[in-house]
Amino acid sequence: MTGVPGRSVRAAAAVLCCGALLLPAAPAWAAPTPGTATPTPGGADPAALPVIGQNRGAGRPDGCLKPSDKGTDRTPWAQTYLRPEAAWQLSRGAGVTVAVVGSGVDPASGVLDGRLTPGPREFGTGDSTRDCVGHGTFLAGLIAARRQDGVGFAGIAPEARILAVAVTDDAGITTPALLAKGVRDAADGGARVIAVGLALPTGEAELGDAVRYATGKGALVIAPAAPDQGGTSPSAPSAPPAAAYPAALPDVLAVSDLAPNGAPPSGAADAVRVDLAAPGDAVLSVGPGGKGYFTGAGPSFATALVAGTAALALAYRPDLTPARLADRLRATAYHPGTALPDPHLGYGTVDPLAALSTPLPGDATATPRPALTVSLVQAPPPDPAPHQAALIAGGTVAGVTLIVGAALMCTAGRRRAWRPGRWSA
Repeated sequence: MTGVPGRSVRAAAAVLCCGALLLPAAPAWAAPTPGTATPTPGGADPAALPVIGQNRGAGRPDGCLKPSDKGTDRTPWAQTYLRPEAAWQLSRGAGVTVAVVGSGVDPASGVLDGRLTPGPREFGTGDSTRDCVGHGTFLAGLIAARRQDGVGFAGIAPEARILAVAVTDDAGITTPALLAKGVRDAADGGARVIAVGLALPTGEAELGDAVRYATGKGALVIAPAAPDQGGTSPSAPSAPPAAAYPAALPDVLAVSDLAPNGAPPSGAADAVRVDLAAPGDAVLSVGPGGKGYFTGAGPSFATALVAGTAALALAYRPDLTPARLADRLRATAYHPGTALPDPHLGYGTVDPLAALSTPLPGDATATPRPALTVSLVQAPPPDPAPHQAALIAGGTVAGVTLIVGAALMCTAGRRRAWRPGRWSA
């Protein structure tokens, strides 16, 4: 292995993949907008679930993140908000590989159901299915967790495949060189969508080359528009960076997060550029080591939901190029009532159903809609009997009218001393 991040490099350029993962004081799990479905009752309150990434930064004294023993059958607010089940009528992401570039992906939860491919681990021991931090496993669940009977949680694209690429140490820290190598690994592994779980303050040159390489191989790179906030890592910046790479690069789809009320979370870092927004605060997913659930908050989790939507769109429209896929996701987003792009929401909130079904100019692979046809049926020849009856009835009425009219005229004429050949005023 090369490119092992030292402490001096961490202090200068490394950033945490997990970010601020603290629950809000009073998390809301009800439907955020009128008329949407309400979460399924029952099970543990998601507010009581452990928080992913508590071993971030300098690391936990007792090692890697412990498995969660908490379960819930409630539907997470992010699913209630995005309603991916409406899009599942058209696509569930089958046949599309989404790479998760981050801390690794642990298959122990079982929600990926054999759809996990271990990719390279660019730092540390073991392979990419070892996830000490739990962050990559959490992202993979948001993207592609299978649907389960009696369980409210599912990934946005529950039949997509996941390619795990590990580029961090056991505290979730990486460098631009390692992350760039991970992006290349993802493209070489056949991923059509690359979900990057990190935001670095530097790395324009290395990551720019890697993104161009991935784009040239037909992959769309999606990344958080700002670092996840919070925690006490000595390498975490005390103020929002001037840029967040790779999201600041022009070919990358940059994603910001939403709170359960549909607005950017309070205290969210400003991003240099935002393309799309998605739920990212107080979201629920699986973690490493078992079948329990965790919660987390930050733009990286919103990135996973957009990546899942991209997988749905590619499975339904497989000929989309990275550029056209990004354009489709932006064009079909639920736009905010502001000038676009909005500084916090970009072109709006990702919309899974619209991303699949909305026809756009230049679509080459859209499923054709049934043509609206109007059948012009020739009327049968008229039956002469009704017409003859109508003529007879009409003639009878006309004759009676003439007779009555003549009688009235005669009566009036006698009263006015009318005589033939004489007109008296």
